[in-house]
Amino acid sequence: MSGAMARPITRADAMRAAIHPVATNADMQRWLSRVPVTKDFPPDFAATLGGEASLFIIEMTTAPGCLPCADLWAKLAQYSRHYHWQVRTIGGDEALLRSGRLGLPWVGHPVAWIRPVADADRIIPIAIGTDHGVNLARNAYLAAKMLTGVRPAVGLRAMARFTGIVGAVDRVGATVRSSR
Repeated sequence: MSGAMARPITRADAMRAAIHPVATNADMQRWLSRVPVTKDFPPDFAATLGGEASLFIIEMTTAPGCLPCADLWAKLAQYSRHYHWQVRTIGGDEALLRSGRLGLPWVGHPVAWIRPVADADRIIPIAIGTDHGVNLARNAYLAAKMLTGVRPAVGLRAMARFTGIVGAVDRVGATVRSSR
């Protein structure tokens, strides 16, 4: 990994990239309050998500002390209980490889992807940072549609924007923990 890739994200980098590193729950909730919530869903939304649970898996990154990771995990666990999809974590090395393969800059934890259970190489990111549960469900629906034949440009245009609400890191790359 090059030195430029390993350096901490500065405030200027974050503002340019719409990345919002947070170390406290209050900061995370403040950023989440600015994120639009999906209100309109296609008629086949619930049937698609429930009917395709055995075909797809959601995988996400996490880090010790990462508040947005815990928030995303809780929302994906609720999604899993409702639609019966598998949700699991993956390691940082795998996450870096996936981001690189897709041409995405690595901005921090959490990142969530959907892939077919039988094909680890066909991945679509559904979250960079935590998000509202309904936005995650909409992105999961659109990723499932794209992985089963909907033209990618149509699905990507319809996806909720990634929030970029990620865990804050210190100079050595460790996740900053809340003082509470």
